[in-house]
Order: sequence, then structure tokens, then C-alpha cells
Amino acid sequence: MKKYNVYGIGNALVDLEFKISEKFINEHEIEKGLMTLVDEAKQTQLINAINHDDAVRKSGGSAANTVISVSQFGGKAFYSCKVASDEFGDFYLHDMDEAGVKTNLDGVEREQGNTGKCLVMITDDADRTMNTFLGITTDLSVDEVDETAIKDSEYVYLEGYLVASPTALEAMKLTKKIAEENGVKTSITLSDPSIVEYFKTQFQDVIGASVDLLFCNEEEAIAFTGKSDLLEAREALKKDAKRFVITQGSNGAMIFDGDTFIDIEPYETKAVDTNGAGDMFAGAFLYGLTHGLGYAGSGKLASLASSKVVSQYGPRLKWHEVQEILNQLK
Repeated sequence: MKKYNVYGIGNALVDLEFKISEKFINEHEIEKGLMTLVDEAKQTQLINAINHDDAVRKSGGSAANTVISVSQFGGKAFYSCKVASDEFGDFYLHDMDEAGVKTNLDGVEREQGNTGKCLVMITDDADRTMNTFLGITTDLSVDEVDETAIKDSEYVYLEGYLVASPTALEAMKLTKKIAEENGVKTSITLSDPSIVEYFKTQFQDVIGASVDLLFCNEEEAIAFTGKSDLLEAREALKKDAKRFVITQGSNGAMIFDGDTFIDIEPYETKAVDTNGAGDMFAGAFLYGLTHGLGYAGSGKLASLASSKVVSQYGPRLKWHEVQEILNQLK
């Protein structure tokens, strides 16, 4: 029996989440609904312009949110990342420890520098816009890859945002290579439509012949395959992934289990913050797969979990909410 259900690797970012107006987005010429990389000065300027101190602060990054949700549901998770020896780095690792996630930095002396931060801006339509300063995670490399933990995992989970960094791209490739050589299943998330558009070649390099499981939303599926609609895109994805999940927001999700397509019904909810919905879906789905729920059962769990997380602010559920979800599906 493997020690970990999921080994994740991704950008370690402290999320700073604010509620803002559409007017603020327009005034500051921010690309709404996307993740944009910015320098620290630009990020600080925006935070100062928001001018209120009610930010929700959490350890984040896409893959981090996913492995945390695996842990919350009762699974075992490991996370490879890079944070600095600063206050935000201390906060990050403490938060991961509280979430029950082991990391490659446990007991390791960290480098000087600035831990990455993600400014998450939530508008009244529940859309999330992110301006990210990567900080020291820009230098995430093969040095952060933990071969022992990979070998002792059922799945590896690769965060798509890492393709933007040449050194992190090599870390993704190495992680996948170690996994494949040791019979560990591989999974990847495409992360964001703009990232897919700008770094499509890098994604193709990582995916190679195929991955065992791919996560994406409708926009990402169409951007990656270059097709004009979802039906064409889902057929094209069969060449890149043995199995895949396409999330469809309020329309639920579509799963290809290797043989057939499974439609997952949405759970009715009032969305106030879509930040972390895809990450939660992936985490709950991977938990389900590694705990005998199958593809349909895992999809149902993931759909319910993501409907709960979008109904509140922040990318994470409380522990008692996770138990309520599991009890609801018994």
C-alpha cells in the first residue's frame, strides 16, 4: 500500500483574496477572469489601491489547493514546492502542516528571498481575477522534486501554471518520468486558458505520448486542442490523455473514463466566489479515485464539493463541511 494517494508539485503562493468592484477592474486595466503574472511592485500597487484590510489569507497555488482538499477528505498528500525564509514562507508551511500535507521543505533550511503571493480579486458576479507575483517559486526546479515521495504515491498531479518557468517545466518532466518508470499514475491540470494559449508547446512537451488523467475546463480544452467547439475538443483530447475531466461550471462536468463519456450533474448553488473551484474538483475527484468511488462516484463527490466551495469566499472548505459532504453521499 502506497504512503500517499497524491503527490503534487506546483507554485507555492500565499493567496490574498479581496472583494472588489467591476469599476476597480476597469480603472486599473486588469484582464478580468484570468491569471496574470506581475512583478511585486505592481501587485503592491494594486493591494494599496484596494485600500482595505479584510483579505482572506491562505496557503495557495492551484496544486496546493488540490492536495489540501485530498487531505481534508481523508486522503494522504505530499506537496513539492519552494518558499523563502520569510514571514510568508513561515505562514505557508504552517498552513500546509495544519492541513495535514507533507512537503519537501519539512525540516529543510530555506533560501533567502520573497515567497510568492497571489492577489485574488472577486467581483460581484463571483468571477475571480488573479495577479500573481511568483517570487522565489519562479526558481522551482528539479531540486524540489522528491523521488522517494513520488514512488510512494498512487498519482502525481502536475500544476499547469509551472509551464511558464523553464526550470519548473523541467521539474514537471522529471516528476512525470519518475512516475511512469515506477508505475505511478500521472495527472495534470491545464490551469488557465491564457496559460494554455501562450505555452501550448510546453504543455505538449510535458504530456508527451499521454497522461493517465487530465483536468481542464471548456475554454482550456478548446484552447489546447485548437478545436472550435467542445464536442470536437473532447474527441481530440483522447490522443493526449487516457482519461480526462472537463468541468463545465454551472453545467456540471464531463468525464471520459477511457471507454465512455459520463455526464456529471451540477448541484444547485449560489456562486459568490469561483476561486479554487477547479482545484477543489480535482482534489475531491482524486480522493474518490484512490478510495474506490470509481469515475462516476468521484465525479459526483467532486461536483458537490466544488458547488460548496463556490458558495463561500476562499478556495477551501472547513473541515466540518467536508464531513457533511461525505455524509451526504453515503
